[in-house]
Amino acid sequence: MDQEKWKERLLTNEELFIGERTAFRSAVLIPLVQVDGEWSVLFEVRSSTMRTQPGDICFPGGRIDPTDESPLFAALRETHEELGVEPNTVEVIAPLSPYIASPSFVVYPFVGIVDYGKIIQFYNKNEVEEVFTVPLQWLLDHEPYMHEVQVDLSPCINFPYDKIRNGANYQWRARSVEEWFFEYENYTIWGMTARILKHFIESIRK
Repeated sequence: MDQEKWKERLLTNEELFIGERTAFRSAVLIPLVQVDGEWSVLFEVRSSTMRTQPGDICFPGGRIDPTDESPLFAALRETHEELGVEPNTVEVIAPLSPYIASPSFVVYPFVGIVDYGKIIQFYNKNEVEEVFTVPLQWLLDHEPYMHEVQVDLSPCINFPYDKIRNGANYQWRARSVEEWFFEYENYTIWGMTARILKHFIESIRK
C-alpha cells in the first residue's frame, strides 16, 4: 500500500474509539414530554416477562440492527416499537456523547420531544410494564448518589501466559466502576440509564 492510500484511510477514519465497528451497539432516546405544562423526562419499566433485565427502569431503545441506517434510526425504531410513537413525530433535539460501557459495548443516546398523550395510550404492554415521568426541574435540583463496584479481571483457562512477562504471576489491575442512583418517589433509576441521565442533566447545566 502506498503512502497516499494509507494517509487517506487514516484521514477518513470515522470510528469514535478502537473496536467501535465490532462492538455490540445500542441506541436510546431520552424522551422529553410535557406533563401539566412542565417539562419531564419519561422512563419505561421493562415488563416482568422480558428475558433480560425484567422490571428494570430504562429509556426506550435497543440494539442497532444491520438494516438500521444510523444509531438515530435505531433509537426511533425502538421507540416506535416500545412506546407506539411514530418516528416522524419525534422532534429530535440533539445526540449526546456515546456511553462506552466497555470496548465491546457502546450506547448512542439522543434527546427528543415526544407527545406524552400518545405514549400513555399506545405503549407496548408486552415489553413495557409501565411508563412514568420525572420533572426536569426535579432532576436539576436533586443530585444522584454513587456506589462503587469492584471489577476483577479473570483470564480464561487457556490464556497464553507463556507469551507475557511474569506469566501466571502477572498482576492484573482491578478497577472500580461507579454506579449512580436517582431516587424519585418509589422508583430507583440506576445502572446505564442513570449514567446517561446524569450526563444529560450535566449537559443542560452547562
